[in-house]
Amino acid sequence: MRTIRLTAAQAMVRWLAAQETAPGVPFLGGVWAIFGHGNVAGLGEALHGIRERLPTFRGHNEQSMAHAAIAYAKASNRRRAMMVTSSIGPGATNMVTAAALAHVNRLPVLFVPGDVFASRLPDPVLQQVEDFGDGTISANDCFRPVSRYFDRITRPEQLLSALPRAMSVLTDPAECGPVTLAFCQDVQAMAFDWPETFFEARLWRQRRPRPDADELAAAVAALTRGERPLVVAGGGVLYADAAGDLARFCEAHNLPVAETQAGKSALPHDHPLNLGSIGVTGSSAANKVASEADVVLAVGTRLQDFTTGSRALFGDRDLTIIGLNVAAFDAGKHGALSLVADAKAGLAELEDALASWRAEGDVAGLKAEWDAAVDAATAPPASGNALPSDAQVIGAVQRASNADTVVVCAAGGLPGELHKLWRAARPNGYHVEYGYSTMGYEIAGGLGVKMALPEREVVVMVGDGSYMMMNSELATAVMLGLKLVVVVLDNRGFGCIDRLQRATGGESFNNLLDDAVHETPAHIDFAAHMAAMGAHTEKVSSIAELEAALARARASDVTTGIVIDTDPMITTQAGGAWWDVAVPEVSTREKVRAARAAYEQATTRRRP
Repeated sequence: MRTIRLTAAQAMVRWLAAQETAPGVPFLGGVWAIFGHGNVAGLGEALHGIRERLPTFRGHNEQSMAHAAIAYAKASNRRRAMMVTSSIGPGATNMVTAAALAHVNRLPVLFVPGDVFASRLPDPVLQQVEDFGDGTISANDCFRPVSRYFDRITRPEQLLSALPRAMSVLTDPAECGPVTLAFCQDVQAMAFDWPETFFEARLWRQRRPRPDADELAAAVAALTRGERPLVVAGGGVLYADAAGDLARFCEAHNLPVAETQAGKSALPHDHPLNLGSIGVTGSSAANKVASEADVVLAVGTRLQDFTTGSRALFGDRDLTIIGLNVAAFDAGKHGALSLVADAKAGLAELEDALASWRAEGDVAGLKAEWDAAVDAATAPPASGNALPSDAQVIGAVQRASNADTVVVCAAGGLPGELHKLWRAARPNGYHVEYGYSTMGYEIAGGLGVKMALPEREVVVMVGDGSYMMMNSELATAVMLGLKLVVVVLDNRGFGCIDRLQRATGGESFNNLLDDAVHETPAHIDFAAHMAAMGAHTEKVSSIAELEAALARARASDVTTGIVIDTDPMITTQAGGAWWDVAVPEVSTREKVRAARAAYEQATTRRRP
């Protein structure tokens, strides 16, 4: 057997560079790295040596560069991913939030944080977290609950099994999620005689599990018994490249469709069967059909609480849910009939089995009513320079966009408004991280989307609260020459949570900047801040000025930041559904007691 002598770090990156997702297409689109004493000597040297095959990008914050990597994977429909490496200590733990985001959203990312010395000879090293009762623990053990696969590399030859295991998780449609390989820093530098065959190119094909015959028969029987069906499209439709299949399936059987946050853009907004968003941030059309449905086909969704209105949206007590999902863990949620299969394969076999069956009903009227509500909410304000709503800003951005535009957002009130109001024309035109609802994802996520889809215009919409949490990858986008359009909506605080606070009987407290305890009022110049990072910036004072600025940004080839002040209190009243947010049982305040009474009444509508 022919061998080659390499360090463990050199072997890792050489092997990773040889993994393909299609012939000639590497699975890894690159490596995000912030170097420190736990990874600079070993992995740093190895990545430098392979930089022509596997490019390394430098971020400004470990969490945000991991967000960029995750967004890249999501925009690539999980066909490609990235690796993220940091030093030990705070560099590693900074990435734990991103790992949780990837875990919740079932998105692939490879974390390779540096770790302590396997030999333990120099312990305790700088930044080492010591467990008083377990000598095998390091800070990287924080990744365990938020990784689909975790391993600690304490010997070079462990990579022979650890790396294929990692790739099998990253590329498996059911197991997909974050992988953490904690890499002891002394082991990175150790040499080993590796079999040359270990580094041969390997193609990881997209697995498409087909449905079990009995489960398929049960699903067909349930669908054909139903009189008021609804299809709920989740992110799994996009990840399976099944958007076209969904359209054909629903057209063949006259099935109305509602979209989750992850599933939005699975159908064009103007498709006659697309009722728009569902749930807490849902359209009136989708939620009315959902409230009356007696059978729901949930495709590629885990049916979290925003989708189901905390289990109170589906009103028919005899409702049957069919869970078409590649992951058995998700397929059986809410007592569903499991139909474990890839979305594309499952829809194809369902279509064949249903033959000429078609559901009764016409949703054109409901759709038209909702379209009119969207038009009204997103129209420019009639009063000139009055502080606009988020919806009116969304309308301006929509009018300045085309079918190829990708809107990026996460957390706060904007995702709810976008879920209701954004009109996506093509798959992946809507990129909102709402599984983990991570403030600070937006700009880094926009960068990752642009890296994955360089031919598409990427517009990041971000509130001032999220912008303040994490914004440094705007400088990275400028340095990489990757154009973003960033629209900052400044409502002076956490407007979404302030509204929730009031809705549950509370007084405005510690959310809006003007209501918090500060000696000096906040006057943050977001335009100047973005300009300091290299972006072209504008501060506008009206929707008309915003539309003009967006036109200039679209014509430009450089990253542009646009800031507009907005009203923190206005939200789109049309649509929506109840959301379970626990209200105190005991309070001296009448508003809280009234909110508690309303809460107790609402919980009676919840399905078990």
